[in-house]
Amino acid sequence: MASRAYWTGQIRIALVSIPVEIYPATKSGAQISFRQIHEPSGKRIKYEKVVPGIGPIDSDEIIKGFEYEKDSYVLLDQDEIDAVKLENKKTLLLTQFVDAHDIDVLYYEKPYYVVPADDLAEEAYIVLREALRKTKKVGLGQLAVRGADHVVSLKPCGKGLVLETLRYADEVRRAQGYFDEIDDLKPDPELLTLAESLIKSKTAQFDVKKFHDRYVDALKELIEKKRKAGGAKILQDVDEGAPAGDNVIDLMAALKKSISKNNKTASPKNKRRAAKKPKTTRHKTRARKRA
Repeated sequence: MASRAYWTGQIRIALVSIPVEIYPATKSGAQISFRQIHEPSGKRIKYEKVVPGIGPIDSDEIIKGFEYEKDSYVLLDQDEIDAVKLENKKTLLLTQFVDAHDIDVLYYEKPYYVVPADDLAEEAYIVLREALRKTKKVGLGQLAVRGADHVVSLKPCGKGLVLETLRYADEVRRAQGYFDEIDDLKPDPELLTLAESLIKSKTAQFDVKKFHDRYVDALKELIEKKRKAGGAKILQDVDEGAPAGDNVIDLMAALKKSISKNNKTASPKNKRRAAKKPKTTRHKTRARKRA
């Protein structure tokens, strides 16, 4: 568990209050950070804060301002901003319960783990968790934290609860403008059956460890190659895929070929055959002919 909670307070439903602590459930993945460098000297570029007509200034001379019209600002000190308080700042009031499928995936933003603050809160915490699980509902409320007010959802997750911040309605673009041009046609039954078979043949349990950031890996490889090459320019060969051209494909043939290929790859017979190494050149030739 993290040493410091993102938020501490209480979840309240009517007259029931449950002291809790909230911790981020995610962290930043591997990233490659670049600096801007002055090529002739090889030195890092730095930036100064400059006022037009005045020149460089000190950081302690900077305050925040809201531009209410062109070049006209309302100036605010940080203590004035900090003094803005929201009602029930330390309370998450659950005001509504909805079915999980009623919340579009586009609204979900960031997850947090919710844990009971102490042993006394644990019983009420467990009751809330199991009540949400049995009713298959998600709790909704608003949470004020770090100068922002969030719409949040609360739902069971294993032995605990997960809180997810949600986007407001004006933060989500409506899909109609993007999907209007798609024809409202019923798919060919045979094509649909083939597509379902392909999906079933590739169905597996979710394991996120099987996926990794290929771009970061490629950048690390490039950096290491360039370091060993003493700074010489290195351009990787890029596979752009199939050349652009006729986009009309035989969907039926493509689906059948995909299913056939997948079935051959997954068959136990082929797995056993692949495990056996050919002993002679003649066996290798026969294997190539069978393929």
